[in-house]
Amino acid sequence: MKLSKGMMIFAVVGVVVLALLGWLVGGYNGLVTQRNKVDQAAAQLASAYQRRFDLVPNLVESVKGAQAQEQKVFGDIAAARTQYGNAKTTDDKLAASQQYESALSRLLVVVENYPDLASTQTVQNLMIQLEGTENRIKVERDNYSAVATSYNTMIQRFPRNVLAGMFGFDKRDLYTAETGAETAPKVNLTQPSAVEEQQ
Repeated sequence: MKLSKGMMIFAVVGVVVLALLGWLVGGYNGLVTQRNKVDQAAAQLASAYQRRFDLVPNLVESVKGAQAQEQKVFGDIAAARTQYGNAKTTDDKLAASQQYESALSRLLVVVENYPDLASTQTVQNLMIQLEGTENRIKVERDNYSAVATSYNTMIQRFPRNVLAGMFGFDKRDLYTAETGAETAPKVNLTQPSAVEEQQ
């Protein structure tokens, strides 16, 4: 049985339409999957930040009781925590977390400046927990940046960039460290030895 010319054209057009529809559905679903991975990574990072926010007030209270003159540091930490709590987007949360990190590094310097305070068991325990939390935050930041970079690349490459533009897939900001973050604050929680005190 021979197909008429009209039927052949209809069949070719149908195949092209189905291929285009398949590409649209597959491309859209791929973008959704990648965007959800970014959202998941952002949620894991937010969870690590929450752990830090839960620990630092205890450290602040321990330090505050002994050193009332360091009120500016305590105020900065409280303000940064409020800013993070009010942040609605992942980008706003990343910016607020950078402000919080700056205030936290100043708090660690306060702890270092008071050896008697640093030697208390409560402060030492909190510092150990905070160190573990900071390591977890670094892992989650790296994970978020990797997933967000993959997503950003996907929505910028042709032809998916056409789909991304049509369906509102926007670029995600990566975590960037605050200026001066490459220099870690020095924190020494050990008390000077008797030999060092005699010198």
